[in-house]
Amino acid sequence: MTAREDMRVIVMPTTGAAATAAAVDISVRARAAVADHGRFTLALSGGSTPRLMLAALGELDMPWAQTTIFQVDERISPRGHPERNLTGLLAALGPANAATVVEMPVEAEDLAAACGEYAMRLPSVLDLVHLGLGADGHTASLVPGDAVLQVRDEDVALSGSYQGRRRMTLTAPRISRARAVLWLVTGEPKRPALRALLAGDRGIPAGLVHGPPQSVFCDAAALGDPSATRS
Repeated sequence: MTAREDMRVIVMPTTGAAATAAAVDISVRARAAVADHGRFTLALSGGSTPRLMLAALGELDMPWAQTTIFQVDERISPRGHPERNLTGLLAALGPANAATVVEMPVEAEDLAAACGEYAMRLPSVLDLVHLGLGADGHTASLVPGDAVLQVRDEDVALSGSYQGRRRMTLTAPRISRARAVLWLVTGEPKRPALRALLAGDRGIPAGLVHGPPQSVFCDAAALGDPSATRS
């Protein structure tokens, strides 16, 4: 199995090692962005493995004061709720972190209007979008069979109910306009979806992200194929 031409695949032996390697890549990109245009804009997805990545990032040379963090997606739930991506993100960053965090307004009464407001706060081009991959092929809150997959003229949209909650999410076209995309994929249950992603299968939601250079950091369990492209 070989990866798409727009993807480089970095395979690490464990989940922790993959998260650390992804953190190192982010720190290098951040310093380059600050040197180039004075700011680093990063959109982060939720999940437990990204928290390992953020913890590792905290130990690296990272220009936090020049970094603005946006959310890739968020569950419609109260502030501080354990299912909110923001809750895990803030805990992983720690109270002393100097990054600016622009949270999705999922507590707004008019969620459709809130999507438009968040879209207005996004930069014209994000330096880096971090994505995860579900066993069902979803990424962000772009889930199989949802109408949000068909959204082409909006940068931020609402999904239907998925695992019990509606979500606010960056759309596939908005993600695809980033300067770069970083995937962090770990665990054997993700193996079929990862193979589909690397093969360029647009039948899965994750396969709708096309355009920018993409890096896939994964562990050996997720890849499961020693003949795959490695770097």
